[in-house]
Amino acid sequence: MTAPARNTPEATPEVTDPELWKITLGELDEKMGVKIIEESIDRVVATMPVEGNRQSFGLLHGGASLAVGEAVGSWAAVIHASTLGKTAVGVDVSATHHRSAREGLITITATPIYLGGTLTTHEVLITNDAGQRLCTLRITNMLRKRKH
Repeated sequence: MTAPARNTPEATPEVTDPELWKITLGELDEKMGVKIIEESIDRVVATMPVEGNRQSFGLLHGGASLAVGEAVGSWAAVIHASTLGKTAVGVDVSATHHRSAREGLITITATPIYLGGTLTTHEVLITNDAGQRLCTLRITNMLRKRKH
């Protein structure tokens, strides 16, 4: 896998706030039991229990996978955006469910595919305790100036 594309210094807007944005859980994230394990421009990792996030057949709910995957991918985009004095808003997300889970802890990992000055794209992998891929998401975020 090649390194993600990044803007050259000439194309990157001046950094107005060098502090990297730190992840703060929202209400849904807390209800779902999300825990942040790692946060950086290059990788955001979180976990979430299957218990409490199952659908009526006892399987991890696909909507829960999408919700947590979108959150982790968006957090990764906002961390990058913060280096440019910007924030990020999701404009597209898609997911493929590969297998199900009935119990345990899932791990959600977002890595950049493209980090630009106006758009970012991240791949988000959701795996089970055995490291098996449950779901793959791709999320694109638009970077915007922060409103004060």
